[in-house]
Amino acid sequence: MDVITQSLAGLGNFALYFAVSIALLFIFKILYAFVTPHDEWKLVKEEKSIAAAVGFGGAMVGFSLALAGAATNAVSLVDFALWGAVALIAQLLAFALLRFTFMPKIVERINNNEISAGIMLAAMSVAVGLLNAACMSY
Repeated sequence: MDVITQSLAGLGNFALYFAVSIALLFIFKILYAFVTPHDEWKLVKEEKSIAAAVGFGGAMVGFSLALAGAATNAVSLVDFALWGAVALIAQLLAFALLRFTFMPKIVERINNNEISAGIMLAAMSVAVGLLNAACMSY
């Protein structure tokens, strides 16, 4: 019985970190939808756009990877939340980088349901998320 008690000793911290993670993921979803000129939810829900779903899904995965890096290296819940905010900003900048440098017509292409554009957006988001997580080795 002691083994189970010891194993579950960190359950409270898990719950706190997980709750903050879900809150940050929700905030990211809102901010990402706000900074992108196309309406991902409308494109996915109403128009069943594969390009928008892949791009938005990749953004969520990329941010989650970065958030995982922040959680792994955090020394406190406040530290985690601060680095989670840094991860959020980096992921939003990834979209801006893609939109204003590599693929200036990404918004138009997502709106036109060009799957290749959605894949590139997802790939950029995941790549930045991985780099973001790796750089959080403070």
